[in-house]
Amino acid sequence: MNRQAQAAVLFLVGAAVLHAGVTDLYLRYVKAGLRPLLLVAGAVLVVTALATVWYEIREHRKTSADGSGDTGHGGADTDGPADGDVHGRDAGPGLAGTDDDGHGHGHGHREPRISWLLVLPLLALILVAPPALGSYSAMRTGTALQAPLGYAELPAGDPVTLGLVDYAGRAAYGHGRSLGGRQVKVTGFVALDRAGTPYLVRMALNCCAADAQPVKIGLSGRTPPVLRPDTWLEVTGRYTARRTTDPVNGGVVPYLDVTSSRPAQAPRDPYDESWNN
Repeated sequence: MNRQAQAAVLFLVGAAVLHAGVTDLYLRYVKAGLRPLLLVAGAVLVVTALATVWYEIREHRKTSADGSGDTGHGGADTDGPADGDVHGRDAGPGLAGTDDDGHGHGHGHREPRISWLLVLPLLALILVAPPALGSYSAMRTGTALQAPLGYAELPAGDPVTLGLVDYAGRAAYGHGRSLGGRQVKVTGFVALDRAGTPYLVRMALNCCAADAQPVKIGLSGRTPPVLRPDTWLEVTGRYTARRTTDPVNGGVVPYLDVTSSRPAQAPRDPYDESWNN
């Protein structure tokens, strides 16, 4: 690609990054805390592209000005060979303006138009929002649940609203003691194993969607008769000592004894970052 094409692609990359950072689209790719870095990176790319275009325009104007002011070749030159002697048939092989067959090629080579297909992924990034990772990835990846360093005091109210990762840590490693026998309300998306056992899941991020891992809790008790994978569900229930082992990595998967449930809207940020905070 020439510099103009490079600047165009660079501008589109920067615009796509800025578009993702200004909207909530970036949450499909990276954790929320990286938003300022995305905005700075997108701005730098756009400014770099504009600077490249300005530099090219300046160089073109400078070259044009130099060419118009050069009168050394404007008339006949009796002391040197005519232009035809240099660029025509009398020019020998290897001289400027000729190739090995004696044919002139003073014009520049054009880049293949197929290189502009590089723009298509950028347009897809701008126009098509990819879905967040869901049940397919969750059931093929081992649980990322880790033993918490401690347990924060529960807020007032019954049932108490907890993040899925928070409940899973209290149930798996605190054996429910920090829950004090209270009802909890947890939200996540539904995943089913091969046997049809329902799980409530949140995908946990360390940095970006590429390293997302699931945290799962099994559902027992009064679960809905029909559950569709990837639908979001708010469940209310109590701690149960029942647990199972994740078949992928052998991690602990605690259960929640469900007393009631209802459909829920997918959250603005589909990923949960609290597991490593």
